[in-house]
Amino acid sequence: MYTTTDQAVQQTAQRLLGKQSQDGSWRFCFEMGVMTDAYMIIILRTLQIRDESLIRMLHDRMAARQEPNGAWKVYPDETAGNLSATVEAYAALLYSGHSRPSDANMKKAKQFIVSHGGLRGIDSLLTKVILACIGQYRWPPFFPLPVELMLVPSAAPVNFYDFSGYARIHLAPVMLLAGTEFAIRDERTPDLSGLIVRQTDPAHDQTRSERSNKLWTEMIQFVKKLTFLPAHLRGAARRKAEQYMLDRIEPDGTLYSYATATFLMIFALLSLGYGKRHPVILRAVEGLKSIVCRSNGTIHVQNSTSTVWDTALVSHALQQAGVTPEHPAIQSAGLYLLSKQHTRLGDWSRHVTQPVPGGWGFSDINTINPDVDDTTAALRAIHRLGSNSPDYRNAADKGLHWVVSMQNDDGGWPAFERNTDNPLLGMLPLDDAPAAAIDPSTADLTGRTLEYLGRYPGLTVGHPFIRRAVRWLLDRQEADGPWYGRWGICYIYGTWAALTGMLAVGENPEHPALRRGASWLLRIQNPDGGWGESCASDQLKRYVPLHKSTLSQTAWALDALTAYYPEPNSGMEKGVQYLLNALDKADDDIYPTGGGLPRHFYIRYHSYPYIWPLLALSHYKKKYGKAAEYD
Repeated sequence: MYTTTDQAVQQTAQRLLGKQSQDGSWRFCFEMGVMTDAYMIIILRTLQIRDESLIRMLHDRMAARQEPNGAWKVYPDETAGNLSATVEAYAALLYSGHSRPSDANMKKAKQFIVSHGGLRGIDSLLTKVILACIGQYRWPPFFPLPVELMLVPSAAPVNFYDFSGYARIHLAPVMLLAGTEFAIRDERTPDLSGLIVRQTDPAHDQTRSERSNKLWTEMIQFVKKLTFLPAHLRGAARRKAEQYMLDRIEPDGTLYSYATATFLMIFALLSLGYGKRHPVILRAVEGLKSIVCRSNGTIHVQNSTSTVWDTALVSHALQQAGVTPEHPAIQSAGLYLLSKQHTRLGDWSRHVTQPVPGGWGFSDINTINPDVDDTTAALRAIHRLGSNSPDYRNAADKGLHWVVSMQNDDGGWPAFERNTDNPLLGMLPLDDAPAAAIDPSTADLTGRTLEYLGRYPGLTVGHPFIRRAVRWLLDRQEADGPWYGRWGICYIYGTWAALTGMLAVGENPEHPALRRGASWLLRIQNPDGGWGESCASDQLKRYVPLHKSTLSQTAWALDALTAYYPEPNSGMEKGVQYLLNALDKADDDIYPTGGGLPRHFYIRYHSYPYIWPLLALSHYKKKYGKAAEYD
């Protein structure tokens, strides 16, 4: 427990300074549930790669996360458990060879799966695809898009590049796999036929594909007609999908820096006739191994690293806490971030007139897939470093230009690519389509972008493109006051971003929408002074209290209120006190507050319990009292 804000800020800053790597970065674990660990075991066993130490450690991490009722969850307070996650863990534990169907914990897992609909009840496309690849799930009809979609011209109402970048990089390998109904089995492949439940209720057997609306049914039938094209054209579609993947392999061997996409690529390459020891496949496996995170005696296959994101956030937070730009840690972090600015045109450039590279990506292995949030985070970190350095000024100019060029036509900002928000794709008859198929404007990204842009003189609500963004945010406020945040949990996150963003560009604090947002934050404060929101909010699209506080969500709420109120109120003082009481035990704050894919994975950023409280307390001190400055 810290006794003063000064003490909390200085000691948290020193703690972060001590965690910096020699290359100037900060490397924290980007932790999710068991999905990627399970897929890693499945891939290693499928490829017959003997790495028993890795497999055993992944097995043990998964086994330790099983609930008493036999299930696995994707967030701690998830009701009962998660069927898709439980099936993934069950299959992988059996495939590892270190668990057997007769084990007590595996019997409990099977009982949970069967009682919740069995394999037919799975609602995760990724889970179905992986199971189909190992011969444990029937390919049709859950994936209706043929690989011939690659041949649909860009002028068509719906084409491959209308999908979001993170959807495309997964769709290309899945279309290849589904086209041949690929499956690979050997003597170690687990038999999951005992998990198939014959439902008496036909509604249970009805897939999202079968529930599709008439419009999409007609469109899919049109695309499927392409399968009657001459064989050489069907082959051209497969080659195009193959080349799409190969062109987007990162230097470390992963596909687009995502583990999930890399797993799918490996299976897709096998379906194309690549051998299990083909150099592209072996390099992909090495890339997957390189993103393993080690923490507290366990290991975890991250979906990607979060190094650029964490480094940018930590550097900015430290500077807000009083660490000067001349400090060696800030200088080293700045050089690291300069080295990670993207210099190549990626898929994002297809949607931008006269594109110029200049963004940053999320991970240190990402070179072609920049995003808006990481770019503004990196720009915050180097903002004060450019006064006497042409390198930083040039990087900042390119980054600013890139961010502005990514604004959607509706006025908001997306994550990765502008105007990839075709509403038809949200109705695609795939289970994960509404969250993954499109990359629309979001309140969190729009607000955080405005918060950065507000540093530039003249970029206020009086500027046309800023005014459009503010209007977009005002139009998306929920009736009772909050904003939904896509990439954090969830309404606290979105409300923090919206309020701080609009205030940074000069929106009137007396605007009723801003007043409602601040009042809502105070209404949902916990009795202990903190704030906490459940990942269930992301599934239900309404605020669901966690009934306990987290450091990051408390910091977001406090920071928003600090930006809004000219003087601190009792609720804010209680929030500060919560942070002082809890911050010295930041490692125990393990609730996932990062958004991934709704219903399927949420993220525990190991950096968040340090970064956000440090930033919020520093802003609080700067506004309401003298800030400490030290070298």
